[in-house]
Amino acid sequence: MDSDTGGQSSKDIQRQTAAQIARKRVLAAYDKSAQKDSATQSDTASHIKNEPISPKINSESWKKYHSAWQDYYRKYYSDYYSKAAINYIEKERLKDARERAEEEEILSSLTRASKHGDRKTGLSMTKHASKAEDQASSIHTPDDVSGQLKKRIRKKATDDAKKSRRRRHLIPIVAGVAVVLLVLFLQYNRLIFAPIMAYVSPGNAPANGIEAIDPTVTQAVSADPRLLIPKLNIDVPIHFGIPLDDVMSAMENGVAHYRIAGASAFPGEIGNLVITGHSAGDIYSSNPYKYIFSGLERLDDGDLIYVNYNSVRYTYKVVKKEVIEPSNVAALVVETDKPLVTLVTCTPLGTSRYRLLVTGEQISPSYDEAEKSNDALNVDENTEESLPANEPSFIEGIWNWLTGN
Repeated sequence: MDSDTGGQSSKDIQRQTAAQIARKRVLAAYDKSAQKDSATQSDTASHIKNEPISPKINSESWKKYHSAWQDYYRKYYSDYYSKAAINYIEKERLKDARERAEEEEILSSLTRASKHGDRKTGLSMTKHASKAEDQASSIHTPDDVSGQLKKRIRKKATDDAKKSRRRRHLIPIVAGVAVVLLVLFLQYNRLIFAPIMAYVSPGNAPANGIEAIDPTVTQAVSADPRLLIPKLNIDVPIHFGIPLDDVMSAMENGVAHYRIAGASAFPGEIGNLVITGHSAGDIYSSNPYKYIFSGLERLDDGDLIYVNYNSVRYTYKVVKKEVIEPSNVAALVVETDKPLVTLVTCTPLGTSRYRLLVTGEQISPSYDEAEKSNDALNVDENTEESLPANEPSFIEGIWNWLTGN
């Protein structure tokens, strides 16, 4: 600008003119370049349009193309999953840190509550703390899961081994207990079954199959010697006139006539007729008469006992019961002017500790002309030291077998 006139100076006018000329030249050059590019593009397009499409595909190019895409997807998914794993781990770490912070806060609150004696608040905080511990323990990394799985497998194998060892240790104990129980059963089974058999019909006849008979009526009976007790439903053979040494074997086939000096009467003779039988035996014993006198304790005064001998039936009425020691054989020797019968068996049931004597007086037939038994002619002077017993128990049988008795 001219300072004197206030208009443009000559320099400014020259500068503007030069700028306009340069602008025109640039625009002209640009238009020529654009026209040339347009022509080139049209020629290229027409050339491509007229170019035939080749159906041939280069296999090498296709392999490179396919490999490139595989590499791309591999890198893409690898990067994607690695980022996802990193994000997951970061989230779990943040979650773990947050839960730890909550746990610390709960513990601190619990401490404050315990200081102030707030028991209720303390219990609530304890529940929250245990819950937080459970939640924190539920977060596991893959290494933790593998480690826990190994620990569980190891613990299960250890527990199974311990159980197996305990079982092996228990086998001899169980076997020993089984043997002891078996021996106890073999030895003491009669204590269980004898009281039961005392209320079961000991013979083949049904219960109440034997009825009491009028003692004033004389009846003809068979010649087979038999003992009948209606109250106990007993109908069993009697073995008369046997030596003392054969009494035990005779009781395997019924009841036996037991004869000693002073007590050797036969039915109908004045004196004591002694009949002995078993009250108990082992359940596995083959003796069918092992429980024949098991109910003898149920007899009371006035009950009737029948003895068939030489086709005559002799009737006796129970007058006395007593328990004696097995060695008290002299208790059978009774001074009497009547025909008596004494039934002998072991008591208490299932044992041979004592002997039960049940004595009855003859009430039929009349014995006014009966003869007194003659011990001197019929009885050996040597008598046993004790009365007959039940069959030997399991242990007694083994002992007798070892000692040869």
